[in-house]
Amino acid sequence: MSGVPAEVARPAVGTDLARLVALAVEAVDEQRDARGGAVWSRTLARRDPAASLVEAMADPDQVVVTGLLDDTIVGYAVLRIARLDDGGLLAVVDDLYVEPEARGVGLGEAIMDLLVAHATERGCFGIDALALPGNRATKNFFETFGLTARALVVHRPLGPVGD
Repeated sequence: MSGVPAEVARPAVGTDLARLVALAVEAVDEQRDARGGAVWSRTLARRDPAASLVEAMADPDQVVVTGLLDDTIVGYAVLRIARLDDGGLLAVVDDLYVEPEARGVGLGEAIMDLLVAHATERGCFGIDALALPGNRATKNFFETFGLTARALVVHRPLGPVGD
């Protein structure tokens, strides 16, 4: 044993669910107060993580990935295959989260490698992911995998974002 943390990404299994739900809640909480996060958390963030992750794990057009560091679950991702009107398949990373203390050791990369491999195996023509404005670390992370901006969503609040 070299003392170097072992990062592993693998498809999630049922016994991972409770930990994945906790990570999904952490992911939304972390982004909610970021620039763009208030609207994102109300429109695109995972609602009811327990039910939606069970559904994702059972859906052949989705893959849920568990990220482990030294056998401890500290990250997860969800990839969805979108079937477009023209018949093409687009992979969409709906969730990708690694606990802050576990970042920078290659776990996110291991998770993303598994997502890209899955999308490639399924015959997707591309892969999309979302980075909130100002979240340079997320943007830079995705750029290392060749993802670049293809659209910008602009927004103007007309009142309090609130609940």
